[in-house]
Amino acid sequence: AATRAGQAREAVAAGRATLVEARAALQERADALAENRALRAALLGGEPTDRHRDRVVAARAARRAERDRCDGVRRLAAEASVHAQAALAHARTQHERAVSARETARQAFHAACAPQTPQAVAALLAETPETRIALRAAQDRRLREREAAAAALATRRADFEALSIGAPVDVPATEAATVAVGERLGIAQQRLGALDAELARDDAARRQAAGLAAEVEAARATLAVWEAVDAAVGSASGDRFRRFAQGITLEHLVRLANDQLRTLSPRYRLARGRTADLALHVIDRDMGDEMRATRSLSGGERFLVSLALALALSGLEGRQAFVDTLFIDEGFGSLDAETLDLAVDALETLQGSGRKVGVITHVAGMMERIAVQVRVEKRGGGRSVVRVVDRGAAFS
Repeated sequence: AATRAGQAREAVAAGRATLVEARAALQERADALAENRALRAALLGGEPTDRHRDRVVAARAARRAERDRCDGVRRLAAEASVHAQAALAHARTQHERAVSARETARQAFHAACAPQTPQAVAALLAETPETRIALRAAQDRRLREREAAAAALATRRADFEALSIGAPVDVPATEAATVAVGERLGIAQQRLGALDAELARDDAARRQAAGLAAEVEAARATLAVWEAVDAAVGSASGDRFRRFAQGITLEHLVRLANDQLRTLSPRYRLARGRTADLALHVIDRDMGDEMRATRSLSGGERFLVSLALALALSGLEGRQAFVDTLFIDEGFGSLDAETLDLAVDALETLQGSGRKVGVITHVAGMMERIAVQVRVEKRGGGRSVVRVVDRGAAFS
């Protein structure tokens, strides 16, 4: 125990010595820190290091950005300087050309206006267009007169020279020749008057002939019309005109029948034959407008075409309606239900227009659609009974 106590005291003493040394070292470090802080404060002005560093870094980045901007401005300025120098060279070239053109124009102006001063030319150019045109016209007229006078002068000089070197003129012979020429001139004038009168008569005859030519042309036009009429309908027996009139009637009948076929059977359309004037053919639209003979139709199709012709005939009128009543004998049994309804609708429409339609049939569908019926019923022994049925009310 005593040994451990001694060791403990030694350890405490050693620890105290270490503490004293640590405190001394701490004091030295504190003094050194204070001294360093004083030195740093003198160097940075008391600004913290991190703040100073951030500020320096930011300032350096700003300077670098400013330097980059200045470099860009310098490049732009260099490019602008190059363009400006090129423009300056071009402008100098244009200036030299303008100066040369001005000198050329000035020389041309002086060459063209040599008798006049520039002031006089400017005064003339200041005049109105009308005045300049009048002056130019007067100048041209004076030039023409001068040329004519020069030519006349040359002619007179030539005549004078010819007379000067020629033989002397025989005055009596010249006077006699003049009298003879005057007489011949009088005769020529009389002849001219006679020719003028003959020309006047000829002009009158030509105008009269022109009027006759117009009348002849009108007569020829009228003759052409009558010849065309004769070629179309003229014949000794009258058969050509009869065929012409029948053809017109048949054409109208075909048009009316086609109007009915559009409702009854849109597949078919009637047309006149190409070879015979009064022949009819059927055009099959489902077969590419093939032209078929009427005998090639089936029973139901033939009935529909016949019905269309009958309905068209009932609507064919002249001055007065000559088909007032239409009777149809059977044929409905060959129709399907839909086509039968179409046929009955067409007959009812015809009846609604004021015409009488009679249908002879045994088809039950037809009898149901007919309002007024005349029924013939067998009684046996060769006897029959006729009854008139009106909308369900029967009477004998």
